[in-house]
Amino acid sequence: MSFNDIFKSSFLENVTAVSLPDMALALVLSFCLGLFIYLVYKKTYSGVMFSRTFGGSLVAMTMITTMVILAVTSNVVLSLGMVGALSIVRFRTAIKEPMDIAFLFWAITGGIVLAAGMIPLAIVGSIIIGLILIVFCNRKSTEKPFIAVITCRDGEAEKQVGQYLAGQVKKAVVKSKSAQKGNIELSYEVSLKGSDTGFITTLSEMEGVSSAVLVSYNGDYMG
Repeated sequence: MSFNDIFKSSFLENVTAVSLPDMALALVLSFCLGLFIYLVYKKTYSGVMFSRTFGGSLVAMTMITTMVILAVTSNVVLSLGMVGALSIVRFRTAIKEPMDIAFLFWAITGGIVLAAGMIPLAIVGSIIIGLILIVFCNRKSTEKPFIAVITCRDGEAEKQVGQYLAGQVKKAVVKSKSAQKGNIELSYEVSLKGSDTGFITTLSEMEGVSSAVLVSYNGDYMG
């Protein structure tokens, strides 16, 4: 056994498994792809409060996935060990917006495809996905729904409220009703005929009505 055999290390042999140009190119492309995903996410976001940390995690997720797949493709034994190691990872963070899941899978898939060397597929596919999301997610509904929350005194006042709303809006559907002695709270989903909301002021001044509130509603949140 020679002196070199004594200090021979399989760890050091893996240093050159992936060349520096390949690493640099893959990470730069994954950063650009992650940045593109982040910009699309920012453009199409329609929630209550935009999270910059989640947007930044999309960039990091793309680069991390690329780095992992580069390591896996360079060594078959390492790929088997990494599958076992990553199988114990669990994420407990709740996803608030359904579209966030799509962006997470997009970032992960983009990193995998880039690291596999399918650069045209990653670029062209991401551009098409981004355009589709921008077109469909930014489409504004022609009818903006509202929720009218009305508190009245008794059943007679409830009937008057229903009749009045039917003549003032396109659609008025009862979504919830809470009744207590001397107090009835109604929640209507209404579609306005125009931009005038003066009917809610008239409702609040009706006999037997103690309060009337109108809030915009997009199906996910009120605001």
